[in-house]
Amino acid sequence: MNPYTLGDINKIVSGKLFGNPTVRIQSLSLDSRTAVPSSSILFFCIRGLRHDGHIYVEELYNKGIKNFVFEYIPQGINLDDINYLLVDGSINSLQKLASYHRQQFKGKIIGITGSNGKTIIKEWLWQCLRKNYNAIRSPKSYNSQIGVPLSAWLLNNDAKIGILEAGISIPGEMEKLQKIISPEIGIFTNIGEAHQEGFLDFSQKIIEKSILFKDSQVLIYSKDHKTISEILKEKYPKKTHLDWSYNKNAWLTIKNIEKQTDITRIKFNCKTISEEIDIPFTDKASIENAIHVLVVLLHLNMHIEDIKKAMINLQPVAMRLELKKGINNCTVINDSYNSDLNSLDIALDFLNLQTQHSTRTLILSDILQSGKEEKDLYKEVAQKTKEKNITQFIGIGDAIYKNKNYFDADSVFFKSTQEFIEYLSSSSFKDEAILLKGSRNFQFEKIASLLEEKTHTTILEINLNAIIHNLNFYRSLITRETKIMVMLKAFSYGSGSYEIANVLQNQRVDYVGVAIADEGVTLRKNGINTPIIVMSPSIPDFDSMLAYRLEPEIHSFELLDAFKEHLTINQTFNYPIHIKIDTGMHRLGFMPEEINKLLDTIKNNKNILVKSVFSHLAASDEPEQDDFTYQQLKIFEETCKKLSSNLNNKFIRHILNTNGIERFPLYQFEMVRLGIGLYGVSNKFQNKVENVSTFKSKIVQIKNIMPGETIGYGRKGKAIKMTKIATIPIGYADGLDRKLSNGNWHFLVNGKYAPTIGNICMDLCMIDITGIEANFHDEVIVFGRDPGIVNLAEKLGTITYEVLTKVSQRVKRVYIHE
Repeated sequence: MNPYTLGDINKIVSGKLFGNPTVRIQSLSLDSRTAVPSSSILFFCIRGLRHDGHIYVEELYNKGIKNFVFEYIPQGINLDDINYLLVDGSINSLQKLASYHRQQFKGKIIGITGSNGKTIIKEWLWQCLRKNYNAIRSPKSYNSQIGVPLSAWLLNNDAKIGILEAGISIPGEMEKLQKIISPEIGIFTNIGEAHQEGFLDFSQKIIEKSILFKDSQVLIYSKDHKTISEILKEKYPKKTHLDWSYNKNAWLTIKNIEKQTDITRIKFNCKTISEEIDIPFTDKASIENAIHVLVVLLHLNMHIEDIKKAMINLQPVAMRLELKKGINNCTVINDSYNSDLNSLDIALDFLNLQTQHSTRTLILSDILQSGKEEKDLYKEVAQKTKEKNITQFIGIGDAIYKNKNYFDADSVFFKSTQEFIEYLSSSSFKDEAILLKGSRNFQFEKIASLLEEKTHTTILEINLNAIIHNLNFYRSLITRETKIMVMLKAFSYGSGSYEIANVLQNQRVDYVGVAIADEGVTLRKNGINTPIIVMSPSIPDFDSMLAYRLEPEIHSFELLDAFKEHLTINQTFNYPIHIKIDTGMHRLGFMPEEINKLLDTIKNNKNILVKSVFSHLAASDEPEQDDFTYQQLKIFEETCKKLSSNLNNKFIRHILNTNGIERFPLYQFEMVRLGIGLYGVSNKFQNKVENVSTFKSKIVQIKNIMPGETIGYGRKGKAIKMTKIATIPIGYADGLDRKLSNGNWHFLVNGKYAPTIGNICMDLCMIDITGIEANFHDEVIVFGRDPGIVNLAEKLGTITYEVLTKVSQRVKRVYIHE
C-alpha cells in the first residue's frame, strides 16, 4: 500500500504543499530523538501543552531529514532545501492520513480495548495468526491518539489480518480512534481503575470505549464482566456477540480449569464441540487473556488441532527491557524473550540512549515466523544495524548465519547459543553497551547470566517509564516557558547516576543538579551533556569542574573569591555561576544585607557570568508555615530585583522545589527544581505520580518453627503457634532499618503481607509466612507500589529521602524500560 507521494498526502490531509510533490514517503516519525535519517521519512511536528516538535526542525534537518508537516513555519530554517506541508493541526492530519490508509486495507481488523490485557491479547493473537495470515499488529502499547495512527500506517495488503489496540483516558477520544481502526472484530478485555479520573463512573468508561465497535460485525468479551456484557448487548443488539463465561450459558463456556506446575488445562464447550487446550501459564490474568484469544481463533475457524498447538506455544510477552551492570564496565540490556522487527526497533532505540558507552553491540538470534522471505528479512535487519549506529553485530542461528553476507564484514556469526557461549571469554566485551535480543528458543538468558555483573539476590528495581511519567506530570504543572532542573544528588536519591541522567537528557531537561563535583564528573564521563550545577562545590574541585564544564553554586564570599582567582589563573572568562540567597533556610547562601557587597564583588567581573540566582524554601510542604514561605518568596523577589537592576545580563530565577511546584505555582519564575517528585513521592499528588523504586529480594530458605521456639539474635522473635518462616537475604547492611524488626513492617509475598519476625540481621532477615503459599526463590517486596515507601517512612518516623538514600550501593540496581 505504501509509499504515498507528498502530493498524495497533501490531498488527504487538506494542507498546503511547499516543495516537491513527487517525493515518496515510506515512514512517519514524531520523535526527533529516534528519527532515522532518510529521504522517505515524513516528520510530523506535534505541538502540545508541554512540547513542540517545531523547535527540533533544525536538529532534524542537520540529521538529513527533509520532509515535514508544520502547524507553523519555524524560524531560522532554509525553506528552499526542505519539503513541507502546512496544516491546521498536526495530530488531526496524522489521524486523517491513518484513517485513509486503513480504508485501503483489504484484510480484517481486530480492534482491542479495555483496561488490562490489551497488549498481551494483541501479542498472543499475533503469535497465533502471523504464520497463516501474515498478521500485522500495533508496536508495543501504541494505543493512544498518536500511537494508533502510527500503528495503522504499518498495515499493508500482504497481510490478511491487522491487530490494533486502543486506549483512552477521557471522553471523546475513542471517536477519533474508531475512524482509524474501524475493526470488523472487536474485543473488550475488562474494566478497571486505570484513567478512571477522566470518567464519571465505570459505565461511562465502558460506553466511551465501546464506541470503537460502532462498525464492527463481531464482539468478543466475558459475560462474567456483568456491566460490560449488559452495555454491549444494549448498545449493539444486532451485532454477533461471542461472549464467554466460567459459569453461565455463553457462546463459549468454561467447564473446568486445571492448573499444573507450569501449565493450565482449559476445558470448554463451544457451539456443538467439547474440547480442551493447554497454555503455558497458570496465573488468573493469563488464563483470561488466553480465553479471549481462543474465542477469536474459533471464530476464524482455525482447526482445533492448530489452535491447541498455537496455544501451548504461547510465548511470554516481553513488556519491558532490563538494563543491568555487566562485566568489564559494560551495560547489558536484556530483551531475551522475543525477537521481531517491531520490537527490535524499540530495543535499538533504547540501546542508542546509552551515552555512557561509545561502543554499542547487538547480539541477535534468528527472527522466527516473520512472514518475510529470509533474504528480505535479514537484508532489512542489516540495514537497521547501520541506521541505528551498531558498532558490533553478533548473529546467532542457522538462518541468520546463512544470510551473513548482508551484514558488515566484521560482524560475527554462530549457529547456536552454545557455540557462542563456548567462544565467549571474560575479555570478549569491555566498556560497551550490549543488547541481547533473542527468540525464546535460543535461551539467551544463559548469555545474560555470563555477561551480567554478579551481585547478590537483593535488588532495587528502577522503572524508567515511571521517571518519564513523573517528569511529564510536573511539567504539566508549570508553564511551557518555565525551565526545569532535576536534582540527581546522592546517587539520584539512591536510584543511580548516569542511568537516570540518560533518561533526563533524552527528555531534554534544562539542568541537572548534583551535590558534589565527583557526581558531575561521573555524569560527564558517561556522556551526559546537559548543563550540570554542583550544589556543594569545594575549592579542591575547581580544576575538575572547569575540565568537565560543571557550574558551581556560589554561596559565600570565600568561595566566590577563590573561584574568581582560579578563573583568572586559568584565563577563563564568562564562566557560569549560580548565586544562592539565604531567604530564611539559614543553611547556605548570601544574606539579603550582603547583596550590596556581593554586587561590588561580581559587577563587571569578566571571569564570571551569573547564570542563575536561587534560594531554598524551608517549609514548602507545611501549610501551617505558609506565612513564613511567603516571606521567603518576598525576600527572594526583592533580592533578585536588586541584582537584576545592577547586573548587565539577565539571569534565571528559581526557588521552587517539588512541594513548591505543587503548592505555589505563581512563583515558578524562570525555572523550578524537581527532586523527590521525580521518584514518585508527592505530598499533594501521590495518586498522580507513579512508583519508581521497588526494593525486592527472594526467599532463600523456608522453615517450620514449633510453638515456643525463638527466631533471630537476642531470641526476640517467638513462635506462639506452629509458624512457617522464610529467610530473606536482605539486612541492615543493605539499608533495611533494624527498627522494622519484630513485626514492625511487612513484606509482600505472592500478594499477601508477611510481617518480620525476630531482629533484622546485617545481611538477612526473617518473615512470618504462615498461611501464605510460598516456595524457595519466590519474590519478596520490601517496598514499592505496595507496600509503599511513604508508609515505610512514616513507620520509621523519617522522610522518604532517607529511606531511598540508605539503600546500600551493594544492592544491584536494575533499570526497567516498559
